[in-house]
Amino acid sequence: MNDLTAVVEQARAAFELAHTPADLENSKAIFLGKSGRITELMKGLASLSIEEKKLQGAAINHAKQAIEAALNARRQALAERELQAQLQAEALDVTLPGRQRGAGGLHPVSLTLERIEAIFGSMGFEVAQGPEIESDWFNFTALNTPEDHPARSMHDTFYVEGGSDQAPNLLRTHTSPMQIRHAVQHVKKHRLAHGSPNDGKLYSGDMPEIRVIAPGRTYRVDSDATHSPMFHQCEGLWVGEAISFKDLKYVFTDFCRTFFENPELVLRFRPSFFPFTEPSAEIDIQFPSGPLAGRWLEVAGSGQVHPNVIRNMGLDPERYIGFAFGMGPDRLTMLRYGVNDLRLFFDGDIRFLSQFR
Repeated sequence: MNDLTAVVEQARAAFELAHTPADLENSKAIFLGKSGRITELMKGLASLSIEEKKLQGAAINHAKQAIEAALNARRQALAERELQAQLQAEALDVTLPGRQRGAGGLHPVSLTLERIEAIFGSMGFEVAQGPEIESDWFNFTALNTPEDHPARSMHDTFYVEGGSDQAPNLLRTHTSPMQIRHAVQHVKKHRLAHGSPNDGKLYSGDMPEIRVIAPGRTYRVDSDATHSPMFHQCEGLWVGEAISFKDLKYVFTDFCRTFFENPELVLRFRPSFFPFTEPSAEIDIQFPSGPLAGRWLEVAGSGQVHPNVIRNMGLDPERYIGFAFGMGPDRLTMLRYGVNDLRLFFDGDIRFLSQFR
């Protein structure tokens, strides 16, 4: 019995000297392992009589329980000491101000699109929507684009599965198809409301004007500091009985001066060519002051809607005429905020985007 008491005291002393969980497990093996002191004592019972086995076995079990109790107590003490050290190292200063989540905000291009829609909305323009995967007819043919036009090549346009060789599908290269779709639906709705037969003939009866803008994402095979494979466009269309180039100049001049909040902004309509307008003009702006003062900057293409496009809307070009324009909201955003690299808009850098909150 005295030997067992000594073993228990030795175990308690060894456990107290263990300062890490690993040291404690090593000490445990000395007393409770497969070759430990208690295990060896249990093996010695085999040579004793039955009565001696009972007495000695009970005493050994009692000693084993005492050692396990000391072991668990030391484990708990080490765990508490480790916890206290961790709490001390990670002490929280409750007097510091709380951390708040950063506020989100609209993307700068989204801000520009909202601004464009608001300005044209004040002029009575509706906002059209349409699919980004478009048919060749709406994207090219209906807009009077010749079959051999470079824009139809795979070097400029992303073609997708689902169409045919005669009528392929593609990612729209501009938002002009939305103008055609809107105009076609406008004419059909008017004919249906007034009982006019949809016999395939061009409509030349009375009809409310078509006044619409078409903002959205577009796609072309292009990528550099001022071009992106995905970019935004906003097309505009106004068709009626007497909508002239003079109306185009007035509407777009008023838009640009309002958008840039500069009533002295100068616009120049420079002759150009587009398949879907005739005559056509590039639109340049010139700031009277600031870092861009004195430079002509191209911001849009425009012109009177080509008679063939009017026909593809289902209207008689002998009665209906109008103008169209197309501009890049990404470029307008760059000019408005002084950004010199288009790719910054799409890199997702919070440091850059947070400036526009």
